[in-house]
Amino acid sequence: MSEYDYRSIEQKWQRFWSENKTFKTEIDLSRPKFYSLDMFPYPSGAGLHVGHPLGYIASDIVSRYKRLKGFNVLHPMGFDSFGLPAEQYAIQTGQHPAVTTTQNINRYIEQLNNLGFSFDWDREVRTSDPSYYKWTQWIFMQLFNSWYNYNTDKAEPIDTLVAEFKMRGSTHVNAACDEDTPHVTADAWARLNEKEQQDLLLKYRLTFLSEAVVNWCPQLGTVLANDEVKDGVSERGGYPVERKLMKQWMMRITAYAERLLQGLDTIDWPEPVKEMQRNWIGKSVGAELRFQVDGHEHKHITVFTTRIDTIFGVSFVVLAPEHEFVAEITSAEQRAEVEEYVAWAKNRSERDRMSDVKSVTGTFTGAYAINPISGEKVPVWIADYVLAGYGTGAVMAVPGHDTRDYAFAKKFNLPIPEVVAGGDLTKEAYAGKEGKIINSGFLNGLEVKDAINAGIQRAEELGVGKARINFRMRDAVFGRQRYWGEPVPVYYKDGIPALLEESELPLVLPEVDAYLPTETGEPPLGRAQDWKYRGEFEYELSTMPGWAGSSWYWYRYMDAQNDTAFASKEAIDYWQNVDLYIGGSEHATGHLLYSRFWNKFLFDLGLVNQDEPFKKLINQGMIQGRSNFVYRVKDSNTFVSFGLKDQYDTTALHVDVNIVENDVLDLERFKAWRPDFANAEFILEDGKYQVGVEIEKMSKSKHNVVNPDVLVEEYGADTLRMYEMFLGPLEQFKPWNTNGMDGVYKFLRRFWKLFFDEGGTFAVTQEDPTPAELKALHKTIKKVEEDIERFSFGTSVSQFMICVNELTALKTKKQAILEPLTIALAPYAPHITEELWARLGHTESITYAAFPIWKEEYLTESTFDYPISVNGKVKTKLTFDLKMPKEEIEKEVLSSEQVLQLLDGKPVKKVIVVPGKIVNVVV
Repeated sequence: MSEYDYRSIEQKWQRFWSENKTFKTEIDLSRPKFYSLDMFPYPSGAGLHVGHPLGYIASDIVSRYKRLKGFNVLHPMGFDSFGLPAEQYAIQTGQHPAVTTTQNINRYIEQLNNLGFSFDWDREVRTSDPSYYKWTQWIFMQLFNSWYNYNTDKAEPIDTLVAEFKMRGSTHVNAACDEDTPHVTADAWARLNEKEQQDLLLKYRLTFLSEAVVNWCPQLGTVLANDEVKDGVSERGGYPVERKLMKQWMMRITAYAERLLQGLDTIDWPEPVKEMQRNWIGKSVGAELRFQVDGHEHKHITVFTTRIDTIFGVSFVVLAPEHEFVAEITSAEQRAEVEEYVAWAKNRSERDRMSDVKSVTGTFTGAYAINPISGEKVPVWIADYVLAGYGTGAVMAVPGHDTRDYAFAKKFNLPIPEVVAGGDLTKEAYAGKEGKIINSGFLNGLEVKDAINAGIQRAEELGVGKARINFRMRDAVFGRQRYWGEPVPVYYKDGIPALLEESELPLVLPEVDAYLPTETGEPPLGRAQDWKYRGEFEYELSTMPGWAGSSWYWYRYMDAQNDTAFASKEAIDYWQNVDLYIGGSEHATGHLLYSRFWNKFLFDLGLVNQDEPFKKLINQGMIQGRSNFVYRVKDSNTFVSFGLKDQYDTTALHVDVNIVENDVLDLERFKAWRPDFANAEFILEDGKYQVGVEIEKMSKSKHNVVNPDVLVEEYGADTLRMYEMFLGPLEQFKPWNTNGMDGVYKFLRRFWKLFFDEGGTFAVTQEDPTPAELKALHKTIKKVEEDIERFSFGTSVSQFMICVNELTALKTKKQAILEPLTIALAPYAPHITEELWARLGHTESITYAAFPIWKEEYLTESTFDYPISVNGKVKTKLTFDLKMPKEEIEKEVLSSEQVLQLLDGKPVKKVIVVPGKIVNVVV
């Protein structure tokens, strides 16, 4: 066979890899380890489009390269298979989510295998498999049985806290706990009954029950995460979402806030992702102050401020609409207006409220608060720019020196005192952090920094405040009122949450008659018949959120079949953590933050040996769709070609990109695709219908999704792999254009032809290579090695093309050149290189060959083409040995026939020779 028959070659080697388990990985202490991981996908029914494999191709290139460099590579794949889409489909069809999830996973596996990825499929995990979520439940139980000790700066077993309470009470306890946690003496602890003790411990546990303001979607019957809500409606379905106070399971991620912040300095992640996490954690150093509510003796509004220096500039206080004091302190005259505003605000998501800086809304409660330092009485307002879930849910408004407060004061005609010199408050707030304090009593004349220290000291002296470090990050809601998620391993006895025995795990999802909430509003698990712990106690009816199973999955890959531990100590000690993690930046403050939290917790318990889970992170850019449009003349059944559309009044319609080639529409396929236009007329250009083009996000609604299966069938997997890398830097967004694949396909055919003569016979020889051939090869080996090490894959593809062109021109057929080149190309194009490797006489897979070593001696030039100038103007070139002395070069130049003709008998005044640069003859 002389033709490059990619279809049979790729099927052959994919079958070989599967049957021989080529990529199966075991612990091997004799080799260095390399753990390459992709963010595992949620298996949607649509399958993969060409944008999805981008990161997988990159990680596969690195994995294959590292194997060639002698590393023991762990490169697994699995599926984040719990989630709302499968549940919504189940609600619509009545089909169990497990059925559609399995179908979708099988489709993904088929597509991934078609692309030749070197995954160790024996380690596949699925978060919805009970053998997997058994360990998610187990980790939940460890969190429930732990508290965070700030004195030791780590999580510890709850038993140590109980022992402390028994011995000394809570006096010396420095723990992460609820704001309203009471202090108890040892005697008081002993007098508490079991329920009271357990209620107190819940205020310390790392996973706990608490009242929390959540995004409640009545139509979906579930709580939604912030990133599942946009513009007040659910992203899935577009249903209204309201902010609601509900009892929820929570995770005390705030205990790890400082460590999560500091850990960012130790990992090789993109700076924008680290900055997003820093902003989300939101560390602030400032003061906590208590504003007494006038007329309510025991009501104090607690605020946190980083600018206590501006305390004399407070002209009003603002509460979040959900603040617990709102109903109680609102005056009778303002009640109707306040209740109307609260009802409106609760349906706006936190994301919308934080990002909407243009609209200013709010209303006066009728109540007043006393400034704890100045003693001045200021009005209390509510406004949706203050969030209940951030800080204390209240702010002291200093409109003269805060932009949002300034806009609010302007809108509602509130005073704008100036207390920091340096701005013009008639135009805007002066938010500068430098300047002298004015109009502020004992702070007058101080610089901002000194005034902050003086203000904190005065607040502490008066007993109305204290210095405090605050974090914007809130504890994470850990419950969802859904069916398709991990059951929480908790039952209730006399209203007290209790854990199952470890031997009783996994707690498997029960069968239900429908995947909707019950008629009384309980989650879908409430429909399960006779589903009680030991036939007596009620189970928790919420399930875990989507991020639960993805917060530890990289450890399960290390030891995926273990049924006695989430992973063995031996496996964790060997693989340690992930060396390369590739995935989208959209997970910056969700999955990546929660994963770091769980990892640090497991580290505290001594269950893992690394404090950070992912050493290096790369965010792959998005491959954008190349949308095509047809132009329908308004009020007609006529379509006009792109170049003529401006002559008509038209409406642009998306058209399926798969029936367009080189921007020309296949009219018959269009009519078949849209039968409603079967009788349409088409106004053509030069006999063709030219479509319009626009770069957009790839999506089904825009009909610009390109199925990789189609491209693999037409061009081959190796072509698709190399083309995706050739599109541009991995991290950048780039538009898809199928037309460009032909260039990569032609390159692979040229590479294939290097091994055969014109008659199609395998013709590789044992001849010694020439310096030119060695230079072409070693230049490529060096470039490919350097590129992969710095994750710059596109330029390697260019170098391969240059090398093959050079070797084709040199008519190279030598094994000493082609064999190393085949190994270097193998990470990018594994199928064609496996085939040629076998034809070169090897019986083992190329997977575990040794990556060739480039040598500088073959890259060093021995000759140079000197530009020859006459009176400073280049006229010709002559080649000389780089070691040739200047005197000999001058002699050779002056005796050259070419130069003599150029001189035309004119006498030479002097010859200037710059070694390795140029020769200039002056006449």
